[in-house]
Amino acid sequence: KEDTAMKPTKPNLILQTIISLVLILTVSNFSLSQSPEWIVYKTSNSSLPDNWINSIKIDSEGNKWIGTIDGGLVKFNDVSWTIYNTSNSGLPDNFIREIFIDNSGNKWLGTNNGGIVKFDGTNWIVYNTSNSGLPDNRVYTINKDQQGNLWIGTNNGVAKFDGVNWIVYNSLNSGLPYDDVRSIAIDSQGNKWICTNGGGVAKFDGVNWTVYNTSNSGLPYDAVYSMVIDGQGNKWFGINRGRIVKFDGNNWTVYNMPNSIFSDNYVYALTLDGSGNIWMGTYREGMAKFDGVNWTVYNTSNSGLPDNSVHSIAIDQFGNKWIGTWGGGLAVYHEWGVIIKVEDEEQNLPEDYILYQNYPNPFNPNTIIEFELPKKANIKLAVYDALGREIGKLVDQEYESGKYQIKFNGNNLPSGVYFYRLEAGKFVSVKKMILLK
Repeated sequence: KEDTAMKPTKPNLILQTIISLVLILTVSNFSLSQSPEWIVYKTSNSSLPDNWINSIKIDSEGNKWIGTIDGGLVKFNDVSWTIYNTSNSGLPDNFIREIFIDNSGNKWLGTNNGGIVKFDGTNWIVYNTSNSGLPDNRVYTINKDQQGNLWIGTNNGVAKFDGVNWIVYNSLNSGLPYDDVRSIAIDSQGNKWICTNGGGVAKFDGVNWTVYNTSNSGLPYDAVYSMVIDGQGNKWFGINRGRIVKFDGNNWTVYNMPNSIFSDNYVYALTLDGSGNIWMGTYREGMAKFDGVNWTVYNTSNSGLPDNSVHSIAIDQFGNKWIGTWGGGLAVYHEWGVIIKVEDEEQNLPEDYILYQNYPNPFNPNTIIEFELPKKANIKLAVYDALGREIGKLVDQEYESGKYQIKFNGNNLPSGVYFYRLEAGKFVSVKKMILLK
């Protein structure tokens, strides 16, 4: 079992160039030399206070909330950084392990040794072992059920908090098999799935406990660090050796990350994208995407990932992956180029949809594609070769009104003529671009 309470000594950081989009005017120290699929923010090139990141969550307005090891809580709106720490706020501990954002926009923060904190944007309320029923001040995971109860996983059991009353479940007074709780997920029936660091997984329906472990199920290890539930109700668990486990209610299937060799390669992060792909972050071997059959592995050797220890992954409305690493800072990734909203003021919106000509054109290998939406719409933006074959889908989802920019990378494409096509309702526009290598 790992011990994440101690932070390794920070190495000397080298200034890493990153892409700036239109936001270059407001964010300094950026260079256009890096691949457009990746943006990396570090203490050396941004206002990020710490390169060690435990948790990332995205609120309804698109703000990124970042929990660090000793830099406190960070809010990033793609332009400016706001830092909250023990010196300038009501935060009791700069080591943030977990962030949960409720439907009212409140941020619930799990700290390493300061309990749980509620932040409504103005006021801070701290709950700890001295002033509440919280069983331990180290909080690993937070979730909320349909009745509005918080479920809090700590180093000493699970706490249920309704805003007034606390109920604690542990290995002595309930069916919880182990007190070190790392992840809690809640399914559509309201069952709580509680992942422990040594006792397997417990399912709790409010009355009865069902425990799944190496002795009675297909779970290969009793230490489970992360969990996500997909659209079909399948439960996915992150364990060690770069493995994830799928449980459909009857059958267990173990999937192995390719070439994973470390026994302590814990899967700390699991999240789903809009296409149902599983994205996983590991302790030692980078990040991987799993589509149910095929794996794509991203590490420091084959991608722009700045560190192979990935502790958090969040996906924004554009499909950008926001990746929190231990030591490498914050990375942003999108398969065909990071998508940024560059303008949304109503007075600047067009009357109709607009697809702009890419620039530069011809290009090698990077170019910028921009489009504008006068209103919210389901849009598709794809790239085609000269024979009309789709070679890449850049966007396929609902977007708010505004102006958007994509840096497209043709590094893996041969020289030639390509077309990009925007569809939004009945609107269709096609532009030609030329890749010259």
